[in-house]
Amino acid sequence: MSAFTLAKQDNGIAILTMDVPGETMNTLKGDFADEISTILDSIEQDSEIKGVVLTSGKKDSFVAGADVTMLAKCESAEEAEALSTAGQQMFNRLENSKKTIVAAIHGPALGGGLELALACHYRVCSDSSKTQLGLPEVQLGLLPGSSGTQRLPALIGVQQAMKMMLTGAPVRAKQAKKYGIVDDMVPESILMQVAIEMASQPIKKRKSTKSFGTKMLEDTAMGRKLLFKKAREQTLSKTKGNYPAPMYIIDCIEAGLSNSAKGYATEARLFGKLVMTKESKQLREIFFATTEMKKENGVDGVAPKKVKKAGVLGGGLMGGGISFVTATKAKVPVRIKDINENGIAGAIKYSYDILNKKVKKRFMLNSQMQKQLSNITGCLDYSGYKHVDIVVEAVFEDLGLKQNMVADIEAHCAPETIFASNTSSIPIGDIAAKAERPENVIGLHYFSPVDKMPLAEVIPHEKTSDEVISTTVEFAKKQGKTPIVVKDGAGFYVNRILAPYMSEAGYLAMEGQAVDAIDRALVNFGFPVGAFKLLDEVGIDVGTKIIPILKAQFGDRFSAPDAFDKLLEEGRKGKKNQSGFYDYKGKEKGKNVDESVYTLLGISPVKKYNDASVVERCVLLMLNEAAKCLEEKVIRSPRDGDIGAIFGIGFPPFLGGPFRYMDELGMEHLVGRLEHYASTYNDKYTPADILLKMQKNNETFYK
Repeated sequence: MSAFTLAKQDNGIAILTMDVPGETMNTLKGDFADEISTILDSIEQDSEIKGVVLTSGKKDSFVAGADVTMLAKCESAEEAEALSTAGQQMFNRLENSKKTIVAAIHGPALGGGLELALACHYRVCSDSSKTQLGLPEVQLGLLPGSSGTQRLPALIGVQQAMKMMLTGAPVRAKQAKKYGIVDDMVPESILMQVAIEMASQPIKKRKSTKSFGTKMLEDTAMGRKLLFKKAREQTLSKTKGNYPAPMYIIDCIEAGLSNSAKGYATEARLFGKLVMTKESKQLREIFFATTEMKKENGVDGVAPKKVKKAGVLGGGLMGGGISFVTATKAKVPVRIKDINENGIAGAIKYSYDILNKKVKKRFMLNSQMQKQLSNITGCLDYSGYKHVDIVVEAVFEDLGLKQNMVADIEAHCAPETIFASNTSSIPIGDIAAKAERPENVIGLHYFSPVDKMPLAEVIPHEKTSDEVISTTVEFAKKQGKTPIVVKDGAGFYVNRILAPYMSEAGYLAMEGQAVDAIDRALVNFGFPVGAFKLLDEVGIDVGTKIIPILKAQFGDRFSAPDAFDKLLEEGRKGKKNQSGFYDYKGKEKGKNVDESVYTLLGISPVKKYNDASVVERCVLLMLNEAAKCLEEKVIRSPRDGDIGAIFGIGFPPFLGGPFRYMDELGMEHLVGRLEHYASTYNDKYTPADILLKMQKNNETFYK
């Protein structure tokens, strides 16, 4: 069955509809080239056809991109380069057509989908919030390989095109019109009508809309030299050289400005190289993993119940964030319960501040903001809680308080209402210990800030029902989260593997290694921030609270430097009270270490270890703990462990996660390094039993 159908109208316009059979969204396949070529032959040979409108047969999607799975079949860079060249030739044929071709875009036009639209003579998109256009290939360690690096800069200018390609971030319809990616933006109801009118017009050469300053920067030799020099410097400062794709994208754009043919050849060649890099392979595996996880229930074969109304206990920072993703992403009415009106007001303001920024940038109408905010209400008692399907508790980390919350919900809500605790450290079984209906109690651990962090840990205890697990997983997905189901216990998964990494950074500092040197080494390795900057961001008081709980359950390997208690005694809580490891009071807030920390801790910083040693000591402990978590079935699979670490704590994505990274290191090397540190430094490095077994049997986590 064909993915393309051509329907001629009496007005001389043909409608070319793309509708890939058996898929919810259109993706470009490698074997479409011949099919499209045949269709273009028939269009060009038919004198009755004056113009063509390219549209999608999918309800709310144009083309979501190219089929990424076909890249795995490439055995060499040359094979991948050939794929790119074929895509370029297909789209060049489209652009060179003598008949006017218009792309009518509603829904996502991403990656190859946008490249397809760029090859058309004109583009018109719907003003729907579902419509977004972008080239996100960099997020897979790739570059736009079907002429995107050439056509987008030619259309909207180098700087804006480069920004879109280097970040991979899509733009909404209004931005697309503003930047000149589309020629018009209209309501979905008249999209086809406007597209048909456009297709009836002859092809016109575009006039440049660049300002004088932009022309000087982009269209002169001196300007371009400065532009690309700055672009490379800024890109390298962000990627630390760990991601080759961004620098290759810059190379492609620069090559195309000097010579069109050279630009296309450079794009295809570098695309081929990137497909074969280990970084891209790891990033593509993350993409496949998350795509797979979206299709899964919390428990196989157990359908979730639909959540129609939710409650949130506690109007603090976490409560505000949870309310926001519930009301705006899940589109579920949420009622916030707090002990005072200020708490409720603060939680509602959390959502208002985020949405109002969108209104000010004209990404959203004020009426749309008000509609979303109307989904959030508050109360000082439990009025309106009788019919909530799930209540997310986000109060202080106090076991007695949380148990009281369970009792209150059981007293004021329906018998089937789910109680989900956002605790970061207290075992869920303890929270449910006094519950009348323990089967309804579960953990739902978010990461701060809730509106940005993609992970949620779903933590059932021994008595949690399967339906509650599936319902909670589905609820988290609706909130825009990627949930992983983890076993109950101190620290669950993410905080458990993070704690020894953070503690070891502390011990390195106590041995004299400078705080910023430790952080710099970890950032250069690939973490988004260093251990001490992370502790400042989370809150030193919050970050250190989990250590005693972990130590009580797992022993001395979770010890942390005693000297850090002095920080709390001095009232240093981190960024939130402008007093932590870094200086938040000067002009360069948070960029430099607060030197008084060293005096307080009684240490004099010196460069004692090289970066490799710093990274190895911290990261090996994280890897070893992740292996123990798999061994103890805290996580269901290496895949869940990798996604949890990447989305929860920013483990370097280009390494694929702790388990893929351990596979890359090899068990022989990994165990050898752990044993080296265990014998020369501390027995907390003793390799997990699972690693010793895998070393003996020459096994890997991924087959």
